[in-house]
Amino acid sequence: MLHVFSSPQGIASPVISRGRKFGAILALAVLSACAAPQAQGINDPYEAHNREVHEINKDIDRTVLRPVSRAYGNTVPAPVRGGLSRFSANLDLPGMVVNDLLQVRLADAITNSARFLFNSTVGLAGFFDPASDIGLYERETDFGETLHVWGVGEGAYVELPLLGPSTERDMVGKVVDVALNPTRLMFSDEFQAGETVAGIADVANERYEYSETIDSVLYESADSYAQGQLLYLQNRRFELRGDEKPTYSDPYEALNVQ
Repeated sequence: MLHVFSSPQGIASPVISRGRKFGAILALAVLSACAAPQAQGINDPYEAHNREVHEINKDIDRTVLRPVSRAYGNTVPAPVRGGLSRFSANLDLPGMVVNDLLQVRLADAITNSARFLFNSTVGLAGFFDPASDIGLYERETDFGETLHVWGVGEGAYVELPLLGPSTERDMVGKVVDVALNPTRLMFSDEFQAGETVAGIADVANERYEYSETIDSVLYESADSYAQGQLLYLQNRRFELRGDEKPTYSDPYEALNVQ
């Protein structure tokens, strides 16, 4: 997941971070693009600083990411863009397997391992996704979820430069995920450079594919920081398989959004 609001793994600040569960955020964003939700009960002691970072992230999006993504989307054919994004996502799988094992979720570890092996071979390094055709779907996870499984609370809400919305727990998780990812040891420096390029291409592709929704939240909302915060936390708590109970009033509950 770009993380909408860390990208679309966050929309308030889709600059660098990536996530793969964009749909739930986008559905909420479409319903609430012109609102200014004031979430209650969110732990945001760093709000003043977070808002400053949020404005910096918006400036980066406005001046760099949005124009670059438009040029990328209008120049590079969709099949090529999709292949690069799948290649990048495939290289995230070994790190997910490590987290699956740390969470003692062996079925997920087996599925992600099989998916990585199948797409890395039959799928030509992940440019294609034959694994999904045989039911081997990605079981997305990260070290932030590992900390959650072992009882670590989410902590305060933070917005990170470039990476966008997060929590103190997930901020630590992002750092550990980089260190734990086996691809850092499995492949050469040249290959890792290619991985970085593919990751940047994936960010640009997601920004291009979801540009209308992201723009509506970032530039048409009355308070894009509050909106991004709410959507990120809703999506993140949903990603944690329903284990994390919301601690705030959901202003959309009355709309019966499923």
